[in-house]
Amino acid sequence: MQKRKLNYRFHNPNSVAATADYILKILMDANLEKVEKAIQDATHQVVQEPEFDEGILRK
Repeated sequence: MQKRKLNYRFHNPNSVAATADYILKILMDANLEKVEKAIQDATHQVVQEPEFDEGILRK
């Protein structure tokens, strides 16, 4: 028995920009916890640096 190759076609009536915005929102929602953790880790790392003094970056 020969396997059939499946072909999928999607009709998208939206503009490219609207589609990209929609996909971005889905991906952001799916990865929200990871993004929040990365921001918190980066903030914690900056606060731990010796140049950081009460919200003022000193060089």
